[in-house]
Amino acid sequence: MAKLYFHYSAMNAGKTTVLLQSSYNYQEHGMSVFLLTAAIDTRAGRGVIASRIGLSAKASVYTDNDNLFQMVQDLPHEIACVFVDEAQFLTDEQAWQLSDITDKLNIPVMSYGLRTDFKGNLFSGSARLLAIADVIKEIKTICWCGKKATMVLRIQGDGSVAENGAQIAIGGNDQYLSLCRKHWKSKKLKPVEPTGPMITPSIV
Repeated sequence: MAKLYFHYSAMNAGKTTVLLQSSYNYQEHGMSVFLLTAAIDTRAGRGVIASRIGLSAKASVYTDNDNLFQMVQDLPHEIACVFVDEAQFLTDEQAWQLSDITDKLNIPVMSYGLRTDFKGNLFSGSARLLAIADVIKEIKTICWCGKKATMVLRIQGDGSVAENGAQIAIGGNDQYLSLCRKHWKSKKLKPVEPTGPMITPSIV
């Protein structure tokens, strides 16, 4: 029985690497897969899913207006699995369409995305997937302090922490930082290590 999976994480947890590895595992056994990614994310080029460690693959793109169930149903060949990157950008309706792919077409769907935005609010796609996915898995990463990172800060061009702004702003390490909840609340970034020689005060 096919299932709908949602793998969520904070930024830079390696979710895209996991997606690409899982996709490769299917293809290594001679099975076809269908990769989807958000059209608005063009950091590696339109229709390219790319990880920080250099892995990449071509993918079909979706916008808010696309019917994902119809896209998969209209494919001219049989597929073994659907992989969705940047699933946080799905509309509520599109998340339901992923469930239709599993329920009506009996094709497993593996979706990967962020859980919350820089303000600590759920993305619409992630909220729906958390509610309806058959299997929910967290891909873990760590804060600079060593604790599990669950939240994301948005860093502005001048290095300050963004307090306001649109929920969606495409960026990577240069714009987002994953932190534990404690340091997200305090907006405490990683302390800067001293670069000069250590000076030990003398006691007279």
